[in-house]
Amino acid sequence: MVIAAATLAAGCTGEKVVGQATATADSFAPSSDNRDPSLGIRGIVVTEIAPGQQHVRPNQRVAYPSIPPVGGPHDAQWAACTGVVYPKALRTENAVHALEHGAVWIAYDPAKVSAKDQAALSARVTDRQYTLMSPIPGMSHPISLQSWGHQLTVDSATDERIDQFIVALRENPYTTPEVGATCSSPLFDRADPPPYDPTPPGPDAVPMSGIR
Repeated sequence: MVIAAATLAAGCTGEKVVGQATATADSFAPSSDNRDPSLGIRGIVVTEIAPGQQHVRPNQRVAYPSIPPVGGPHDAQWAACTGVVYPKALRTENAVHALEHGAVWIAYDPAKVSAKDQAALSARVTDRQYTLMSPIPGMSHPISLQSWGHQLTVDSATDERIDQFIVALRENPYTTPEVGATCSSPLFDRADPPPYDPTPPGPDAVPMSGIR
């Protein structure tokens, strides 16, 4: 499948970095003729991850190849993604489950993103179904957007590609493994969610699988 005019395969992980001219966000809405418009977003990284990934226990870690992750094994409890802006970093295994339901997850490094840019990102998420936002200290980029198998990193909240990504991938029925799954998660504590663990996963971590 031809996905863009300029494509660079990234290693052997199944990732593809795509480059193409930018356009208005509305033109990135998915359709039966263009199931994954995100392939036209400059700098998008696509990783093919098989659906049906295993659930892990609340005390288990997953050896994700990148932080933030874009898919793979995850906790049975998904992070609430009903337009929730989390004030502190989330356990990645819960956030990945939200991606499986069709959510877009905006992560940012609080040391690299100004209060003004944080507010601009928050405005894109607050009370918007199938979105969530949280900080991740120590990220390699200031801002990183995730959906299942898709990732885009940007330096500024004013980057037009943020809206393109959200339009293309939020609840995209062609890229979401569990179409129609809810983002409401009554058992997930929004005020005090399971915390992000910055330490590298140990030898007992669940390995990634189903990456093509």
